[in-house]
Amino acid sequence: MELINQHTKRIMEGCKERARASGLSFTDESLEYVVTNRDLLELSPKVMIPTLYDYWVHDVEVLREKGKYELYPHNPYETVINTRPPISFYNDNNPDWLNVMIFYHVLAHIDFFQNNLYFRQTWDYDFTGQALSDKRVIAKLRAEKGHWVDYVIEFARGIDNLVDFHGDLADFFTPPEAECSSRLDYYFDVFLQTEKMLSVSEYIKEVNRYNECLKAFGDQGEKTFFGEAERRYPELETHFSRSGEAQSARKSDLLRFMLDNSEFLARDENIWMRSILEIVRKTSLFFQPQIRTKIMNEGWASYWHERLFLQDDRIKGHEIDFARVHAGVTSMPRVGMNPYALGMRLFNHVLEQADKGRLSFAFQRILDADRRKHFDTGAATGRDFIFTVRENLCDYLFLKNYLDQDFMDQHKLFIAGKRLDQQRKVWQYYVKSRKARDYQQMMLNSLYHPPVINVDLTKGIEGSLYLNHKFEGKQLVQEYIANTMVGIEYLWGNPVLLETSEAKAVAAPSSSARQEEPREEEITWQRVLYSMNAKVLSKKNL
Repeated sequence: MELINQHTKRIMEGCKERARASGLSFTDESLEYVVTNRDLLELSPKVMIPTLYDYWVHDVEVLREKGKYELYPHNPYETVINTRPPISFYNDNNPDWLNVMIFYHVLAHIDFFQNNLYFRQTWDYDFTGQALSDKRVIAKLRAEKGHWVDYVIEFARGIDNLVDFHGDLADFFTPPEAECSSRLDYYFDVFLQTEKMLSVSEYIKEVNRYNECLKAFGDQGEKTFFGEAERRYPELETHFSRSGEAQSARKSDLLRFMLDNSEFLARDENIWMRSILEIVRKTSLFFQPQIRTKIMNEGWASYWHERLFLQDDRIKGHEIDFARVHAGVTSMPRVGMNPYALGMRLFNHVLEQADKGRLSFAFQRILDADRRKHFDTGAATGRDFIFTVRENLCDYLFLKNYLDQDFMDQHKLFIAGKRLDQQRKVWQYYVKSRKARDYQQMMLNSLYHPPVINVDLTKGIEGSLYLNHKFEGKQLVQEYIANTMVGIEYLWGNPVLLETSEAKAVAAPSSSARQEEPREEEITWQRVLYSMNAKVLSKKNL
């Protein structure tokens, strides 16, 4: 691995000038390295962070990827990491014209990293330097404690997807004086929406009433607001006290809760374990925004490498080569999902809709297909609008807001269904739906969404840790429950209980000729309680 030569660096600097002229924004400094395919295979398990701490699973993944590479040689074009300065890696056999395309792609990624608000917590420090410091800490502990260090890393990584990313991110945008009480959070987030199931209009009225109370009564505004709320809902206080919301600890961040409350980790002989948990938690938080913006990030980079490359005079004579590479990266599959393709086309769709004034209530009210097709106010605000989208949204909001029926029809998208033909004993694939809401829901279901597991301080025996899984239609992967709970029990130092939901029964198929996969409404769910005590797992129905 070595820095790119001066000739290639001049190409990159030329790309920076053109990218900035088109509106992209990023820091001046950047580091570009030339690597071989095998170098990339070794960096991939460490998420391309060369200084990330060593862990035996990384070595296993390297061996697995090398085995795949021997069977199916492939040529990764580039990768870029969100550090200060940004670091990018390029294959050692890329020609100049391909580097022009790749540099534009990388610069768009850097623009996204440094301007999308979901990455806000990563802007103020260099993660590679922090990772190197963490690596040295773990190496020193491994020399003193031996294999116990790897056990603790493995136990911590088993639950590092439960970190409170959104709560941590909110701290950057909420001044201390503007923080809401846990009672207010419970009232608006749980009580009104889940228990009372207020309509949107009624919910907004309550929000407005709260704001009016703050304006009229200042520091006493919240007290006045809840005085009226308790007269309307006498059961509010009881529900709030039972919910556990009154506890100040962040229930959704299990690692943080154990760091703050585990008596086992507080013992003098176990203090060293806390350093490892902090490192694992901090590393997980750093990578959370990348996981949650995969479609937007790759779509934004693909949109700009196409736009800027075709305007660059340095690629004359290589238009066909570009078309071949670009099509391979951004082709839209008929079945499955390509984040590069979907994201790029959605940004183009948003740009076109904003330019024609279609992102308005007036357009949404039009039901006639011909009128919708020819609707154009000439607003020409698309370019500024996609930068606003890039700044403020994640994949979920991007798909939820802009993947509409017009986009579906334009690209002829559909959902493929699968059914079993009993007579021929084969699976049949068919067009199940062409509706935007169905396709949108399929895409949303494919996004990263870790389980919501809260610590319930009102249940369990004294000293135990009671975990409550908020069921959202997907059960936990049962084969991982035992090992994960063993790790939690070790770090907590006492028995651990996990309340969750599992599929109880599936209704019998109504047709003997063709049998489709069971629908969600055909599944009966049972609430169960897992208990881990002295490394022995038991389960009972609730």
